[in-house]
Amino acid sequence: MKLKVILLSFGLFFLGEEFSLADAQQGHITIKVALKVPETPQSAKIWLPYPVSGEYQLIENMAIKGNFVNSGVYKEPKSGALYFYAQWPKETQEKTLEMGFKVSTQERQAANLLDTGAPVPVEIQKYLQPDGWIPTDGEVAEIAQSIQKDKTGILEKARAVYDWVVENTARDPNVKGCGLGVVEVTLSKRSGKCADISSVYVALARNVGVPAREVFGLRLGKEAEQDITGGYHCWAEFYLPGTGWVAVDPADVRKKMLLDKLELADIKELREYFFGAVDAYRMTLETGGRGITLQPAQAAKPLNYLMYPYAEVNGKALDYFDPESFHYSVQFNDFP
Repeated sequence: MKLKVILLSFGLFFLGEEFSLADAQQGHITIKVALKVPETPQSAKIWLPYPVSGEYQLIENMAIKGNFVNSGVYKEPKSGALYFYAQWPKETQEKTLEMGFKVSTQERQAANLLDTGAPVPVEIQKYLQPDGWIPTDGEVAEIAQSIQKDKTGILEKARAVYDWVVENTARDPNVKGCGLGVVEVTLSKRSGKCADISSVYVALARNVGVPAREVFGLRLGKEAEQDITGGYHCWAEFYLPGTGWVAVDPADVRKKMLLDKLELADIKELREYFFGAVDAYRMTLETGGRGITLQPAQAAKPLNYLMYPYAEVNGKALDYFDPESFHYSVQFNDFP
């Protein structure tokens, strides 16, 4: 069967300030999916995060091809998550899809942070509220109240929460993928992966009046050709009136400590860096979306978060933490 090719003309968006290619990291991302289904004919559906340009990244030349029959780009109203949807009929045995695009990214760094005491804008206040995935009561409240003590203002509180998370959590290499981001579980273990640690930061921050959200993304390769299927990564942001969204990544601090067998006293510079900055070797896929109901609707329960490819075969969700059985890959190619 001839592959159906879709070129999405609205694959390029400009948000916030104008993006500059100076000092940008560039490359081409190719996401390939080949759904392995039993000999018995089965239908299949897939939803892929659809990245767009912003202040720190530029997405160009988006192209999607495959032997699917129906497809489209949708936006989840509550979270704003943007994604590409495709489906295959039962009769199609080899179910394939390929998404490719050029990406340019910059370091995200908010220098000279200043708390002006300005109120949180109305449109940002939703990031102060708890939800099914980000609780602010129970143990979260107890810890948060002990953290803030005599701290005043969003900036002081955001830093106090960051310091607590860095000092009181650890990276657990045995957790699958980026983790599930279940705050209560992470707090009970005091360990997890990046989604777990970032979710703890967001929950604690919201409790003390700091607007915060998770960022779900992908690390770029640092070699000319590199398989980055294992490069999905989650960090966090807090909102500082007068400045905007400020990146924080306590999970990467703990990762460095684990990999290099370092103590807190050894990572002072890195600890300072990841409060207000993240490196250029990462791109954003989705921001702040949890408990996502997709369109067309998935058969399973609302999605925890949309970062990995998500697929269902005959209405049964595949394990996106296991790309071997799911059969998807992400390839990075540098530009000469």
